[in-house]
Order: sequence, then C-alpha cells, then structure tokens
Amino acid sequence: MAKPLKVDEIWLERIAELLDDMEFGSLHIVVHEGQIVQMERTERKRFENSSARISGEAGSRRTDSRSVGRG
Repeated sequence: MAKPLKVDEIWLERIAELLDDMEFGSLHIVVHEGQIVQMERTERKRFENSSARISGEAGSRRTDSRSVGRG
C-alpha cells in the first residue's frame, strides 16, 4: 500500500518559491516513499519577435565570407 504524502509548511514554501515569478514552465515534483525528495523547475522565456527587424538590417550589411576575394 502506498504511503500518504507528507507535505509540511516548509515544502509548501519551497514549492511556492519555485513557482514565484514563473510565467511559462513546469515544476516536476519527485516523491519517494511518501516524501518529496526532489523538485525540478523548467522555465521558458518568451520574447517579442522584434529581433526579425534587427537581424534583417544586419543581414543586409553582412558579407558572406565565402564570396570575399572572388572576382
């Protein structure tokens, strides 16, 4: 029979701390014999696509190294 999960105030604080300020991501909680033994936080950062304009400008000024020195 499975042991009941033991979650005390300390673990609740740790969980809340890891979730704090997370916009996109996940929190993986590993339980062993009814006790939390590990937590893994995976966070995703999403950025506006304003870099397309910048890379387009830089791309027009960039010289392809393969064509340098060819006549």
